[in-house]
Amino acid sequence: MANLATSFTLWLSLLSYSYINAMAQWPAGRSTRFYEFKVQTMRMTKLCNTNEIVAVNNMFPGPVIYAQEDDRVTVKVTNASPYNASIHWHGVRQRLSCWFDGPSYITQCPIQPGQSFTYDFTLAKQKGTLFWHAHVSWLRGTVYGAIVIYPKTGVPYPFKHPYQEEIIILGEYWLKNMVQLEQQVLASGGDPPIADAFIINGHPGPNYNCSNDDVYKIDVVPGRTYMLRLINAGLNMENFFAIANHKLKIVEADGEYTKPFMTDCVMLGPGQTMNVLVTADQPIARYSMAMGPYMSAQRVRFQNITAIAYFQYCGATPNSLSLPARLPNFNDNLAVKTVMDGLKSLSTVNVPKETDTNLFVTIGVNVQKCQSMQPQQNCQGINHGVMAASMNNISFSKPNVSVLEAYYRKIDGYFTEDFPYAPLKFYDFVNGAPNNIPNDTNSMIGTRTKVLDYGTRVQIIFQDTGTITTENHPIHLHGYSFYVIGYGYGNFDPQTAQFNLVDPPYMNTIGVPVGGWAVIRFRADNPGVWFMHCHVEIHQSWGLGTVLIVKDGKGGLETLPHPPADLPHC
Repeated sequence: MANLATSFTLWLSLLSYSYINAMAQWPAGRSTRFYEFKVQTMRMTKLCNTNEIVAVNNMFPGPVIYAQEDDRVTVKVTNASPYNASIHWHGVRQRLSCWFDGPSYITQCPIQPGQSFTYDFTLAKQKGTLFWHAHVSWLRGTVYGAIVIYPKTGVPYPFKHPYQEEIIILGEYWLKNMVQLEQQVLASGGDPPIADAFIINGHPGPNYNCSNDDVYKIDVVPGRTYMLRLINAGLNMENFFAIANHKLKIVEADGEYTKPFMTDCVMLGPGQTMNVLVTADQPIARYSMAMGPYMSAQRVRFQNITAIAYFQYCGATPNSLSLPARLPNFNDNLAVKTVMDGLKSLSTVNVPKETDTNLFVTIGVNVQKCQSMQPQQNCQGINHGVMAASMNNISFSKPNVSVLEAYYRKIDGYFTEDFPYAPLKFYDFVNGAPNNIPNDTNSMIGTRTKVLDYGTRVQIIFQDTGTITTENHPIHLHGYSFYVIGYGYGNFDPQTAQFNLVDPPYMNTIGVPVGGWAVIRFRADNPGVWFMHCHVEIHQSWGLGTVLIVKDGKGGLETLPHPPADLPHC
């Protein structure tokens, strides 16, 4: 591995560091869409049990945000639940509106019970399928909904307009209180329990107890083409999706058009969205739409019962048997790679050819030494340790005020600006990780951030590690989309890595391959404090994340505005 470290250092030194300060455009909305969200508890009966969940407007999944490109959106969120709440608008780039991004203790303090906060942002140059979800504790398990952004009036899709559009939200259902579940898991130091069910638009389907009639259905007209807006709002699982006997044509990923790509199935990690076209070109019948697990890690328990919905042709008898969908095996890495290989931007894009700041970021799971006086209760991780996760072997710890407020008001003591450019130690990350658990698998704990000058051209290399187990990690960057210019398996080697600088996909959440690496590039032209983290919720809770702080540029169009008057207090 010494050769890898040497070649990596040499490669960094050869990169150009010329600075470009790009001019920003003020995001003036064409019209304003007003919404009101009430976060509240509601009774839900599923899987032979009635329990209380937290939802928005007594809807599960929650209400859809509909808008057009460049619209301004304002959402007044009132917290009528007994828990803290905040809403993140996943994939919205929050141009000069970082105060409304939503992650608790990163850009805002949570909305306390009985309080309200109005989110106000513009969908500048954005269209497609995104989604919103809670961003405090594990409320994301039930507090979520779609964001549908149509093109401007008169602007067509870059494909034949579908006969009909359907929103398909993949999720997980839990019979436990989500806030209490997170507290119990973190207190135990061990792994979380598996979800009680997978769900499609809130319905588990007939494979689960008491669920023969708890199934989502789309009625389709033979010969017509449908666009499915797929969203993975799940908490801890990545998932395959397929429709029996039907091909899926991918035309959009993470709210950006792609070159059309035909496939039998797709895989979405938590936080990823995808638009697919499906033509009802099969004999009249009822066909299964199936959601099942993708689990790339070793020795991890997971829900393995498939959720089913129906893609039912008009004319099929209501009680007809559904033709089963074929999903890949739960650990089929090739099926995942095949879809990723097919994702290309619709046309040639302006990828930064040179970069100013280069980060090499290792990601993975750790086991800390037990420090508890009650190890049987609090040290239930591997070898009686405490589970953790990290970037560059640093487990991110959220402060008790928001990082954005501390940065904006220049309050010391809540974060540091020393997140490293690379791990302190290079070794065979995939195959030669420490194996003396927990003695050699400890991560450092801190609220470390990386500060970037406005306009910096950034490259980040994400490297999966085998410290505990290699695993596909969906990494999400708030406030930006980025070009995924390369990915592969094994340890990243700059001498052999191949990059696509012509038409790479433009995404906000990238699944870093199991036992592999991914490289992204973007221009840091949106000032603020931006969370970068694994979207597997337990990994985020364990500390797999960090914060990028983008400094103001010159003038009002490159400067973060003042905080809103109703910003929640901690």
